[in-house]
Amino acid sequence: MKLCYKYILNQFLSTNLSIFFTLFSIVSMVFFIQLAKFTSNIEINFLDLLRLYGFMLPRILIFTLPIAFFIALTLAFYRLSKENESIVFFTLGFSPLNLAKFFLQIAACVSALMLIVALIVLPIVFELQDNFINYKKTQVKFNYKTGEFGQKFLDWMIFIEKEEANGYKNIILYHPKKLKTDKEQFIIAKDAKVLSKENGLSFELNSGKMYNFEDNQTMFIGDFEKLVINTQVDNLNTKIKSFYEYWSDISINEEKAKEFVVYTTIALFPLASTLFALSFGIVTYRYEKGFIYFGMFGVIGVYFGLLNIFHQPPILSCILIFLSIFIASFICFKKMILSRY
Repeated sequence: MKLCYKYILNQFLSTNLSIFFTLFSIVSMVFFIQLAKFTSNIEINFLDLLRLYGFMLPRILIFTLPIAFFIALTLAFYRLSKENESIVFFTLGFSPLNLAKFFLQIAACVSALMLIVALIVLPIVFELQDNFINYKKTQVKFNYKTGEFGQKFLDWMIFIEKEEANGYKNIILYHPKKLKTDKEQFIIAKDAKVLSKENGLSFELNSGKMYNFEDNQTMFIGDFEKLVINTQVDNLNTKIKSFYEYWSDISINEEKAKEFVVYTTIALFPLASTLFALSFGIVTYRYEKGFIYFGMFGVIGVYFGLLNIFHQPPILSCILIFLSIFIASFICFKKMILSRY
């Protein structure tokens, strides 16, 4: 009996590794593209890029390992069924119920590991990433070419007509509207200069005008003699919150609540979907081909659809989503497997 467990586990692990590394590579490429969002306003070198990627590794792991576990378990048993090996196991008295208990224990361990990553590691990583990006913003260098469009200074689009020994002449700054609460701003200045400081630099504008754009109308705010835009972060906070402090406001913070539900329910996906994997993977291949791919992607689609729709109240949403899928998987396993083998 131990040899059967060992053989099946080896089949599963070999399949899981290949699928995991494939998914990990794909998701890593997606997150590398997202790095452009963080690096558009800061200067980084190759080591900084690796550090930012390291901050993203826990999220990549959350999105790949649970899905790889489910797909690998389904395909491993489907391959065993295709080669009639699973039928041989059952003929020799190997119970599907014992098989289910064995892989539910493994799935529980994987989900527990993922919960630690989701609830404890991720909050710390988020704090480290934010602190790192804020620090890099204070280290930005003012290195812009005159007469060129499309250059950015922090969140401002900047155009400089010419450069002189004591500064810059005829500067135009435009701040686009990113959020509904934001206002489009437009600044024109006759001259400017850059002041370097220990924790950043300041862009000092002189003799200019400021405008706001609201409801398709231009509003003149006023003239100014001196206006300073700087990269300084006052009281730069490098303190790392504990994980329970990070999640303490999920009941009132809509974005944090959705984040909590998404990461927690994905972490529980291996445990919730194990019986589905066995139900779709174990077939009598000679008489039925099964609906393995339809079943796999159907379960993934429904599960991820639920966690994207329901996120209030957060903890109750996680429990209900997990229990609904787990109970459905048990009913499916009972009707498709236990009633036949």
